[in-house]
Amino acid sequence: MIETMPVCVFIGLPESIIAAACSRSGRRVLHVDSRSYYGGNWASFSFSGLLSWLKEHQENSDIENDSSVWQDQILENEEAIALSRKDKTIQHVEVFCYASQDLHEDVEEAGALQKNHALVTSANSTEAADSAFLPVEDESLSTMNCEMLTEQTPSSDPENVLEVNGAEVTGEKENHCDDKTCVPSTSAEDVSENVPIAEDTTEQRKKDRITYSQIIKEGRRFNIDLVSKLLYSRGLLIDLLIKSNVSRYAEFKNITRILAFREGRVEQVPCSRADVFNSKQLTMVEKRMLMKFLTFCMEYEKYPDEYKGYEDITFYEYLKTQKLTPNLQYIVLHSIAMTSETASSTIDGLKATRNFLHCLGRYGNTPFLFPLYGQGELPQCFCRMCAVFGGIYCLRHSVQCLVVDKESRKCKAIIDQFGQRIISEHFLVEDSYFSENMCSRVQYRQISRAVLITDRSVLKTDSDQQISILTVPAEEPGTFAVRVIELCSSTMTCMKGTYLVHLTCASSKTAREDLEPVVQKLFIPYTEMEIENEQVEKPRILWALYFNMRDSSDISRSCYKDLPSNVYVCSGPDCGLGNDNAVKQAETLFQEICPSEDFCPPPPNPEDIVLDGDGLQPEASESSTIPEANSETFKESTNLGNLEESSE
Repeated sequence: MIETMPVCVFIGLPESIIAAACSRSGRRVLHVDSRSYYGGNWASFSFSGLLSWLKEHQENSDIENDSSVWQDQILENEEAIALSRKDKTIQHVEVFCYASQDLHEDVEEAGALQKNHALVTSANSTEAADSAFLPVEDESLSTMNCEMLTEQTPSSDPENVLEVNGAEVTGEKENHCDDKTCVPSTSAEDVSENVPIAEDTTEQRKKDRITYSQIIKEGRRFNIDLVSKLLYSRGLLIDLLIKSNVSRYAEFKNITRILAFREGRVEQVPCSRADVFNSKQLTMVEKRMLMKFLTFCMEYEKYPDEYKGYEDITFYEYLKTQKLTPNLQYIVLHSIAMTSETASSTIDGLKATRNFLHCLGRYGNTPFLFPLYGQGELPQCFCRMCAVFGGIYCLRHSVQCLVVDKESRKCKAIIDQFGQRIISEHFLVEDSYFSENMCSRVQYRQISRAVLITDRSVLKTDSDQQISILTVPAEEPGTFAVRVIELCSSTMTCMKGTYLVHLTCASSKTAREDLEPVVQKLFIPYTEMEIENEQVEKPRILWALYFNMRDSSDISRSCYKDLPSNVYVCSGPDCGLGNDNAVKQAETLFQEICPSEDFCPPPPNPEDIVLDGDGLQPEASESSTIPEANSETFKESTNLGNLEESSE
C-alpha cells in the first residue's frame, strides 16, 4: 500500500502542468501512465517511434480489462469504478507511402538501440499493410518491424531560458538543414567547370531523390507531433513558461511567415507595418485601408459605435460593411483572425484580430513560436520541473480501477496492474481512461489530422528554412477551414531536404475525407515519372498519415456518470491553434486542489538558497526573471518592437 498526494493518471499537457504546480507547492505527486512515453496525445515521435505507435494502437484495440486483478481488493464499504484500457481517442488511421520502396532487410534507424531480434516477427507486405490500416498495393509499411521500440524526442537543456532562434541556426543545426535536395540545381562548382550535361543533371536528380530507406535511416531526425499547435508569443503558455522558469528546458523558433491560399495559388501575407508597406500584393490605397482597420482593431473596445449593431452577425459580414476591398477582407478573415465565414461573430473576430496584433513583435516578425523538437517537448518540460521538486513518474504502469467509499462517495485509492492499492487525496484522470458506461452522456467532437513528409515547401523562396502557417478556407457547407503548418529541418522535426506538414480541422467525416481535397490542391504524390519532370511546381508527398483524434475539451464534469468529487477530469488536445485551453484547465483544477497556493511560482534563485540556519528560502528575485528575447531577436524585429511600444 502506497500513500501519496495528488495522483495523475495519464501524462498529457494539462496533467503535466498541474503535477509541476503541485510539486512546486510542496505536494507529493505520483504520475502514472500505461504508455511507454510522455505526453499521451500531446507526444512527439521519431519516425520509427510513430510506426511503433501505430502498431501499438492496433494491438491496443484488442485489450480487455482483467477484473480478477482488483476484485479481491475491494472491501464491503467500497465499490470500484473500472477504468478502460482501450485507447479510443484515435480512429480511422490510414498510412500511405509514395517514396521509392528500395528497402533492404537490414535497414534500420541510424543511432537506434540494438533490436532484440527474438521479439521481431517477420511479416510480408500484405500483413504489414494490414497492420497499419493500409491498402495492400501501397506496401507502405512493409518494414513496420524494422524498429519496435518507441522513440521519444531528444531533450535539450539550453542555457538560455525561452531562447528564440532566428531563421538561421548555427553549428550542428545549420549543417543539419541547409541542403536542398528537393529542387534539382547546379552547384557553383558545376558552373565553374562548365559541364551542363543533361545526363549529369538527370543522374543528380536521381541521386538526390528521397527514398523510404532514407526516411527509415534518418528516422531520429523526425519529431512528429500527434497534435499540431503553435504558441502565441503573448499567450498563456508562454507567460507560464516564463513565470515558472520552465522555459529553461526548451528552445523555440519563430514562425517566419503567414501564407494565404487564393485562386489556386499560395502567397505570403504581410503581418507587420513594415510588411504591409513593403508588400507588392497590395496597392497603396489598400495599404492605408488595412493599416487603418488594424489600428482600430487594436483598441476596438474604445470605439463601440464602430461595431455596435453588428454583434449578432458574423465577422465576415461585418468586414463587408467596412471600407475594405475583397482582397483585404480575405487577408483579415483567414490569415489574421484565422477564422472562417461562418465560425466567428463580430466580437470574436475583433478579439482574434487584436490578439494576433498584440502578439506581433515580442520575439519576431509573426505572433507565433514553435518549440524545437516538437510540441511533445512541452509536457516533458513540466514533467522535469515536477521531478526536480520530488514528483515520481511511472510509465508502462496501468491503473485498473478507482476505489470509491460508498458513504462519502469520494475516491480513496487506485489499484494498479499488480493489484497494489495506492491511496491519495486527489486524483486527476484523463477523459480517455473512463469506461463507455461512465461517458455514455458525453458528446465528443473529433479532430481530423494529417501528417505529410514532403520534398519542398508549398511556397519556394531563397531560403529553404521557412516555418509557415496557412489557412485554407472551407469550400462546401458543413466542412471546416483547414490549418496547415509546414516545418523545415531547422525545427529539428524532419531530416534535411524534407518538410514536415501538419493539417488540422474540425471533423465532419473521416480525416482522409476531410483533408485529402486540401492535400490534392497543395501537393502531388511522389512518383518516379515526376522526378524526371523539372516543371513540377507543387511539393511532392513522400509519406502521409491520416487519423481522427477525439476532442474532449469543454465538456462539463456533470456529463460523467457517478464521478467522485475528488476525481478531476482533464481533456485531451482541442482543435484550436494555441494552448490557452490547456493552461486555463490546469490552473482551474490546481486552484480546486490547492486553493490558497500560487500557481507555478518561480523556483528559488540558487544564489539565495540558505543551506544553514532557520531562514526561509526566498522566492526568485526580479533579476532572475526571463528576458523576452535575446539581442539577436530584437535586432531582427526592431521595427516591430518600436511599433508595439508605440501602440501600448
